[in-house]
Amino acid sequence: MDVLRAGSVLAAAVGSGLMAGIFFAFSAVVMPALQRRPAAEGIAAMQTMNVVIANPLFVLIFVGTGVASAASIVLSLVDTARSGAPAAAGGVLYLVGAIVVTGVANVPRNDALDAADPASSDGADLWTRYLREWTAWNHVRTVATTVALALFVIARQ
Repeated sequence: MDVLRAGSVLAAAVGSGLMAGIFFAFSAVVMPALQRRPAAEGIAAMQTMNVVIANPLFVLIFVGTGVASAASIVLSLVDTARSGAPAAAGGVLYLVGAIVVTGVANVPRNDALDAADPASSDGADLWTRYLREWTAWNHVRTVATTVALALFVIARQ
């Protein structure tokens, strides 16, 4: 049981770190750079990123970290010999802050943007809202996955 718990916490920590880095890069670099471009260029670039990011490696890390987080929660609750609170909290934070926020907040905005005509005035209006709302939710994902990483590290002590 200890090996399984330790393995799931390690996998969740590494995955959370990778995801935190990706989310941080979007918040700190990608979105501010796209905001400086004309709307049609920004929309077209983001539409391309939305296609490219759905690759097997990204999906493996994103979903695999969710699986490792769920396993960390369950195994931490079962292992009453030691406090599993940091691992369980990290797992919940990753699942809610990365998986749920992505599905409820970021993906619907991506879908709306993907359907937009980059050259239209409606597209430009959507882009303004998208930049503000999508990026705000991405900040949530950045903080959640970073704190989850810290909790998983604490759990490994």
